[in-house]
Amino acid sequence: MNYETACKFLIDQTIASEENPDALLSRLQQGKPPVPGQITSTLLALKVVFEGLKEATTIERELAYALYQLTIKTQMLFAAGRKAGVDWPPLLKEDLLRIVIATESIFSGKWQNLH
Repeated sequence: MNYETACKFLIDQTIASEENPDALLSRLQQGKPPVPGQITSTLLALKVVFEGLKEATTIERELAYALYQLTIKTQMLFAAGRKAGVDWPPLLKEDLLRIVIATESIFSGKWQNLH
C-alpha cells in the first residue's frame, strides 16, 4: 500500500457510499462490527500515512478530518452501541484504541507501539 492509497482508504472508512457501504464509521453507527480485516487494513494504512508524513509540517484537511473521525467518532459510536446493548466483538475496544494510538503517532511524528 502506498501513501495515496492509504490516505484514500482512511478517508473512505469515514464515508458511506454506494461504492463503499461497509465504511467503518457506517458499520459502527449501524451497530455492526467491522468486516474481517478492516481494522488490520486501517492500522496498516495509518502506519503508511505515518511514514509518508514523518517530515511533513502540514496535513491535508480531508485527511485530518478522517483521522479525527477514526479516533473520536469510532469511540463515541462504540460507547453508544455498548449503551444500546450491542454485543461488540471482544477485541474491538482494544482495536479502536490502537487506531487512536496510531493517529496520535501521526500527529506527534513519533511512532508509538500499538501493543
